[in-house]
Amino acid sequence: MNPLIFSKLFIASTLLIFISSKSFAQSATLTVNQDAKITQLLDLKKELEKTRELSDGYTIQLYYGELDKANQILRKYKGSYSNWPASIEYETPNYKVWAGNFASRIEADRALLEIQKNFSSAFILKPERRK
Repeated sequence: MNPLIFSKLFIASTLLIFISSKSFAQSATLTVNQDAKITQLLDLKKELEKTRELSDGYTIQLYYGELDKANQILRKYKGSYSNWPASIEYETPNYKVWAGNFASRIEADRALLEIQKNFSSAFILKPERRK
């Protein structure tokens, strides 16, 4: 092979490899057309999760008994903790103070260690899903 042709082929192949290895930036605009009801459904789902109507998770029970004492416990809890929501639940004949809505047992265990510093009788339970 002629050295001149060989050198031209070598240069051409080197340039081709160099050009093909370079990436070229691209820009694009993405438009998402979303039904307005999706936002409403997400808000409804959040509300149902807050009220534990969709939950299959765990909660921590701080107290059960009379309403006055349950309100005291709830105020004390809310004054100490803001990480986990708390509410009073009624189950005949007692009022219960429940804290948190945990997806896994390990999350509930971690929270319980913290909560038991102020509520020594607190324990984890898995409430039944409301129908």
